[in-house]
Amino acid sequence: MNNRLDPLPPLDLPVEEMRRLGYALVERLIERHLALPALPIQHPPTRMELERKLREPLPERGIPIDDVLAQLDREVWPNIIPTNHPRFFAFVSTPNNFVSVLADALSAAMTAYAGSWLEAAGPAMIELVVIDWLRQLVGMPEGTGGHCVTGGSAANLTALAVARYAKLQDRVEGATLYCSDQTHGSIRRAFRILGFQFEQMRVMPTNARFEIDVAALAQTIARDRAEGKRPFCVVATAGTTNTGSIDPLNALADVCVRENLWLHVDGSYGAAIALTAHGLELLSGIDRVDSLTLDPHKWWFQPYELGCVLVRQPHLLRETFQYSAEYLQDTQRAGDEINFGDEGLQLTRTFRALKLWMSLKVFGVETFRRAVQYGVDLAEQAEKTLRASSCWEILSGAQLGIIVFRYIRPGLSATELNHLNHALAAESLKDGFAFVTSTTLKGQTALRFCTINPRTTFDDIQQTIARLKACGNRL
Repeated sequence: MNNRLDPLPPLDLPVEEMRRLGYALVERLIERHLALPALPIQHPPTRMELERKLREPLPERGIPIDDVLAQLDREVWPNIIPTNHPRFFAFVSTPNNFVSVLADALSAAMTAYAGSWLEAAGPAMIELVVIDWLRQLVGMPEGTGGHCVTGGSAANLTALAVARYAKLQDRVEGATLYCSDQTHGSIRRAFRILGFQFEQMRVMPTNARFEIDVAALAQTIARDRAEGKRPFCVVATAGTTNTGSIDPLNALADVCVRENLWLHVDGSYGAAIALTAHGLELLSGIDRVDSLTLDPHKWWFQPYELGCVLVRQPHLLRETFQYSAEYLQDTQRAGDEINFGDEGLQLTRTFRALKLWMSLKVFGVETFRRAVQYGVDLAEQAEKTLRASSCWEILSGAQLGIIVFRYIRPGLSATELNHLNHALAAESLKDGFAFVTSTTLKGQTALRFCTINPRTTFDDIQQTIARLKACGNRL
């Protein structure tokens, strides 16, 4: 019997092949970046079409990597709508930057595990620095802590878990949470994941500016207390996805202090407006919140995935999430070392902070500030163009790089106008010039622009509006 183990071929490539592929990949990325403005917006194929192209048996033996890359170029990359396209006006775009793309490649190549100080003290320190930079930029008080997560959904789940622990000691019976009818859907999902029933969520109406009705909130809290309920948290939004509205943070903070409630702010989209002088005014009161979520992969120009959660009392993160296991005992060391794996949902976590750290250092905050302001200016210019034509109605004026509007035609009923605008969004996608989606405000179906991409030109805006108008006329 041969007890000797023969070495296996490594999961690797020859050095020269790695070098060739690396250079070729960089060239491919640059070519894609330069070609992006001229690329059409592709209409998504059907599931059946992609099943025919991509469904295949599990490969037992490998094939040349050039063949794999060619298949991606032929059958995968043409079937995405790139969210960094200058005419991607749907949802919230991800206008990334090349420095951060390189940072993601570096992080993957270095296999930096960012969960414990023992294994990655350097990355942990960078993350501490980035979190404090974000704290300073948005205006939260010194001593606020937090960490990086995958995005706003994970950040909101993390913050609400801390709120549940801090205010309810994790007992959910009879507890109530308050938010507005413009609150992001990730709050509802997090609420359910944390063991609450949907009827424990109080959805407050909004005013004409789509901000939460503070008077209705106070009345609802008082009624719940009188009925023996346990109010524990108010969720505000700094930059709603629908309209870019910011809830009145100071007024909400007053209510929460008076009622001893946790105030969480979902700033995944809009908190980046703090980079501008006017934005800091709009966010007045953010220094009083208990927790805040941010998504640098939105208006901070980072690639997916990078969200952040900030907590005024960071020790609550550790108290909420820390657990011990015998195989982790060597990571629990004396001193002020930070193990981010003890402070959130993920034990295994990547070095997400690297891309924001690198791009802030390379470009500087001033460049980010001008890019954010440019997105605001684009939406305001779009509003002026829309108001110049009688076929458009503004439902929510430009704010935080978002404007909501709809095509109108005399003689049509409210239902017919809703159908028309929904169809207009679908026809626009078929046109292939830009990607515009619909939304609903107060029962009215409308179109929505999100204009936060620094690569977008005013000509892109004007041409998109002209094409939408022509399409509306045809419909």
